[in-house]
Amino acid sequence: MNVREQATASDLGEGGEHDQGGQGVTEARERTFEALPPAQGRGFTTTWWGHAWLKALEDTALDTGQLKAGRKLARGGGVGAVSIRPGRITAVVQDRDGTRHRSDVLLQQLGEEEWDRFLSMAVERAGHIAALLEREMPPHLVEDAAAAGVDLLPGVGDLEPECGCEAWDHCAHTAALSYQVARLLDQDPFVLLLLRGRGERALLDELQQRSATYGAPPDEVPGGPRPEVPGVSAEEAYAASVLLPALPPPPALPPEPGLPPVLDTETPPEPGVEAEALEFLATAAAATAHALLAEALSPGHATRPVPTEPTVEEDAARLASGSVTAVLSARLAAGSGRDGEGLALAVRAWRYGGAAGLAVLEEEWTPSGEAKARARASLEAAWDGGEGPVLRAARNRWSVQGGSAQLRLAPDGRWWPYRKERGRWAPAGPPTSDPAAAMAAAGGDEDGGGED
Repeated sequence: MNVREQATASDLGEGGEHDQGGQGVTEARERTFEALPPAQGRGFTTTWWGHAWLKALEDTALDTGQLKAGRKLARGGGVGAVSIRPGRITAVVQDRDGTRHRSDVLLQQLGEEEWDRFLSMAVERAGHIAALLEREMPPHLVEDAAAAGVDLLPGVGDLEPECGCEAWDHCAHTAALSYQVARLLDQDPFVLLLLRGRGERALLDELQQRSATYGAPPDEVPGGPRPEVPGVSAEEAYAASVLLPALPPPPALPPEPGLPPVLDTETPPEPGVEAEALEFLATAAAATAHALLAEALSPGHATRPVPTEPTVEEDAARLASGSVTAVLSARLAAGSGRDGEGLALAVRAWRYGGAAGLAVLEEEWTPSGEAKARARASLEAAWDGGEGPVLRAARNRWSVQGGSAQLRLAPDGRWWPYRKERGRWAPAGPPTSDPAAAMAAAGGDEDGGGED
């Protein structure tokens, strides 16, 4: 079926029953979200999933003019209640003059074979299955699904418009509706899977079924005793290694990291040894070991590249981003060559973007002529003439003239919001491909001229 045929089948209730507001005995195949208030003066989205949808939308847009007009309508609260069902998004969108149009955006549902690959991938990766069964959507799900041949986010031409204004292609109304989906993903990322054809309950039920049987021998009943594997002496094994039985399956991943020993005992520690610091490092090491074991038990682990070892500065920010005491924070700051405020800024950068976010905080770079031209074009397209702030450029940083907001351009083309706090530039939010959204997150003044 094509996109329109799929959406029609959904409307008629094929593959499931509709339900209003999540009530009823069967799972809702349609969800309705109330109209959201205007998003003026702040970032349009707040989560990784919302940002990922916006990036996919903006990277695949063919008409930036309609996209820009739709962004204004969505920011201004012009999108009414949004209905999501497999293959279709529907809402009434109101123009600035009060004219209302029913708008629909269609997205191809995943086929049965694609769903089978997606579910198999999720079950094979311990981290994904655990997160999904806890109703969490890990961001790496998109990359791993793509590696399995399943695209969750839309690509070029995947969003097909239908609007009462009778435009033949995307108009401001369908663009506004597409933008509004990003805010719905902030509320619940499972909306994306519903749009691709699977409701949350059906998806979780099938994951539980597959998880119960994954890795069990064919003749073993899930939950029953495992067959005994006969053992042999070392001498016999060495003499007749070709006759050895197959190795037993690897052990199951523990449900959570182990607890380190408590060092707060009656015996005082040796001089120079801090029990609190050792307990903290042991807890962090256990969590890291658990994550590494989950990765090692996943299929294809041996073919993946070895992750880059973090620097001392990166590891200090990572450790300090957890729950640390003031004493431990001071030790981490000193060990990484920072003062207390510098470590606090590094922690904020790490939480917004890991090592990439930390690099934006602490490193400057000079864009090439081509990169600078793309940045200027992006800034010019972000605001209508005369609406944007006056910006002063220095290498990869654009500061609001006379203000306390700044945009920092990363090598991947994304914009990071910064604002000045107590004389230092501080990260103000995650990155985005939209300079206007980044400026709003930084609290920049949206009145004034264009780029300086």
